[in-house]
Amino acid sequence: MQQETIKHFEFIQAVIARMAGNSFLLKGWTVTITTALFSLAAAGTKPVLVVVALFPTLAFWGLDAYYLRQERLFRALYDDLRLSSITANQSGVELFSLSTEKYKNHVQGWFQTLCFPTITNLVYTPNILLIVKTKECTTGHKLPLLLTGEIE
Repeated sequence: MQQETIKHFEFIQAVIARMAGNSFLLKGWTVTITTALFSLAAAGTKPVLVVVALFPTLAFWGLDAYYLRQERLFRALYDDLRLSSITANQSGVELFSLSTEKYKNHVQGWFQTLCFPTITNLVYTPNILLIVKTKECTTGHKLPLLLTGEIE
């Protein structure tokens, strides 16, 4: 394998690692900001902060889906380059190109990525349920058993 091709692989790997790191940081910021807003709301200072906590959760949810989709696009580029290196075929990947345009139809879209279980189950579903539960505590309105998981 040529030295230039190896360097191209390294560039793509660095981008994939950066996308994964960004996704991880977004999850951490989501938990931190949401927890801080819950604490302030639970202390009774401003119950409206429970509703405000929903906005960063939704924003980080969208950004996390964006980074996960970008990571998948770069993995498709990496695979294309890898397969062309193994079979000595020309894949159409220009040397040192980081364009993922031709893989957009091969990777799930942003909305499908937004609904992917690794994103929804890990951080965002529990945060949204906590927001709903905290809203119940501050307003006094009882929620259906399905949402709360409690038996009266």
